[in-house]
Amino acid sequence: MTSPSTLIVGPSWVGDMVMAQSLFILLKEREPERQIDVLAPGWSLPIVARMPQVRRGIAAETGHGEIGLGTRRRIASELRSANYDHAIVLPRSLKSALIPWFASVSRRTGFRGESRYLLINDMRPFDKTVLDRTVKRFIALGLDPDEALPQIPFPALTVDVENQSRVMDVLGIATERPVVAMMPGAEYGPAKCWPVEYFAELAALLASENHDVWVLGSDKDAVAGEQIAATGSARNLCGLTSLEDVIDLLGYSEQALSNDSGLMHIAAAVGTHVHGIYGSSSPKFTPPLTASRHIHWLDLDCSPCFERECPLGHLRCLRDLSVSQVHEAVLSVR
Repeated sequence: MTSPSTLIVGPSWVGDMVMAQSLFILLKEREPERQIDVLAPGWSLPIVARMPQVRRGIAAETGHGEIGLGTRRRIASELRSANYDHAIVLPRSLKSALIPWFASVSRRTGFRGESRYLLINDMRPFDKTVLDRTVKRFIALGLDPDEALPQIPFPALTVDVENQSRVMDVLGIATERPVVAMMPGAEYGPAKCWPVEYFAELAALLASENHDVWVLGSDKDAVAGEQIAATGSARNLCGLTSLEDVIDLLGYSEQALSNDSGLMHIAAAVGTHVHGIYGSSSPKFTPPLTASRHIHWLDLDCSPCFERECPLGHLRCLRDLSVSQVHEAVLSVR
């Protein structure tokens, strides 16, 4: 007898993809025999591959915001033979619901949104007051209608120790000293970024206290990484690693200091102690899903504004968060 299977249409952001693992864990706990496949942007498949609950990741192949009807029809045709009995569509857009519909999945679960009544036949109401966190929204779609939210399982990505050792040797960063990883970037915009000079000042303090500091991120973060590493107190690894490598390097790190970004959520999911820095966003909405964390958020009257750039021009929500405050929190972790 063929095992029941679910097709998940995944989100488009790194952090959201990590948080979606909470849903996958819930589904497997309830039906261990159920197979889970995740349709996701190609760049996120390395994250999906580190989730033991997922049988396979499938590249969506369409760009952000692209309709791509022909591409979606072709992918759906290829997936039809998998005979999924259920699809869960995490994004609320119309286009995200097309492939399960084209693939003739019998039950298609999703939130009400963008007039997709034909595409979603298991429509759920979207109440932001009840579903006040991103992970709650994902979990809710795996429940029966009107079922209360259970305790949310934390994401847990697998760390490849062999790749971890290889990458550290290749980059020349093998060390016995405690490592603090710094992630100064945030894809959303500068209103989520603690000042680079603050990262640099903290890196110098930690290096003088027998820590190794690694700066992680994409090539977009390389300039910030160079500024932090300029005093010789940190290694700038931005743009030098794949996403798989970053997962494994964060798995080696003792602590991670990050803006509210996808890499912050990866650090939480590999068991690293996370220092999450919040400016224009809110830890009430997208907290790092781990018990091992410090939240750094000033909760000013003007925050959270959820803007890409500070609408008031002063960025006090981040500039008023002192290096000494964060430094003290890092030293408190044992």
